Amino acid sequence: MWIPVAGLPPRLTLSSLVGAGRFCILGAGAATRKPLPARNRRGLSDSAPQLCPDPDFRKSPSRVKSKSTLDFNRYITSRRLAETMAQIIGGKQKRPSHLLLECNPGPGILTQALLEVGAKVVALESNKTFIPHLESLGKNQGRKLRVIHCDFFKMDPKGTGRIRPPAMASEDLFQNLGIEAVPWKEGIPLKVIGTFPIRSERKILWKLIHNLYSCTSIYKYGRIELNVLIYEKEFQKLMADPRNPDLYHVLSVLWQVACKIKVLHKELLEPSQEKLYFVQITPCRNLFTENLTPMSYQVFIHMVKHCFGKRKWLLIDHLRSLTPLDANDILMQIGKKKEEKVTNLYPQDFKRLFETIQSSKEYAHKWLYDDRLEGRYND
Repeated sequence: MWIPVAGLPPRLTLSSLVGAGRFCILGAGAATRKPLPARNRRGLSDSAPQLCPDPDFRKSPSRVKSKSTLDFNRYITSRRLAETMAQIIGGKQKRPSHLLLECNPGPGILTQALLEVGAKVVALESNKTFIPHLESLGKNQGRKLRVIHCDFFKMDPKGTGRIRPPAMASEDLFQNLGIEAVPWKEGIPLKVIGTFPIRSERKILWKLIHNLYSCTSIYKYGRIELNVLIYEKEFQKLMADPRNPDLYHVLSVLWQVACKIKVLHKELLEPSQEKLYFVQITPCRNLFTENLTPMSYQVFIHMVKHCFGKRKWLLIDHLRSLTPLDANDILMQIGKKKEEKVTNLYPQDFKRLFETIQSSKEYAHKWLYDDRLEGRYND
């Protein structure tokens, strides 16, 4: 079902990848065989590992010295899963009404399924090896498919230097596609579909949430909806609240305040028995208020980081460190007791707390700032 791939050499042929439901681990210029237990060698399901390395991989000059430097991508190769995702995106009308940006489609199994339900797709592929094949999928589809050499997850990189492909500026991409910004409280301008790269879910979630709250990068154009596959462990952290204290953390609060998160489909990987969640993440129309704005969001994030930095503290102790305002008065306004622990607050409680402090007329300066928290939890 998945193909983690890094630095595919030119000798790679697509026929070695697109076998339905195969799973390969292809290093940068090298393939490693991992023998399966005897009980798993027969009757394998769609998601079971299959070995299909190209012997020539070992001869590729693109080998990387350290595995830690590899940037793996996940590619869907299960036709059944691709069709399920496409049908879900198509909805009751059986045809998606929005333009779809597909992230790193790889061999194009999902791309083809989306085209078959009538979707208009822009395939953003970071690996040039796949581009000719992806372009061939759209030859008989009119203008329903465009293929662009671009890595969605490296959009708008930090720094002021020249952006090198597959990274790209979102402004250039959207201008090239003729997409115009839509006011935040109006409709959804487009949808993104794909999978998060292996080992990078947390960093991507941090980057996207900063972009969302600041209305920059793709969110400069409106409430972009994400439809992504994510592993169960990261999904559980994303959806955690005081009922799951061990999983509850800063990103749980920030994403649940900012978006409506809906599970569209669950997929069981065999033989590992791990679960994948196909999740729809839609920014809330009413996220921004008079007090929580793209200009003040950094203070909100700082407040949440402060609270989770010392999880065992009482809320009143955090308030005394965060603001010169009367902590008892704030607690009374938000309906919380002096004995309340910070981990007992639900995501919307944090938003209410922030807005209560931010709207106060008592002091001109409402916040005490601890710069030691900057960068914390951002990895």
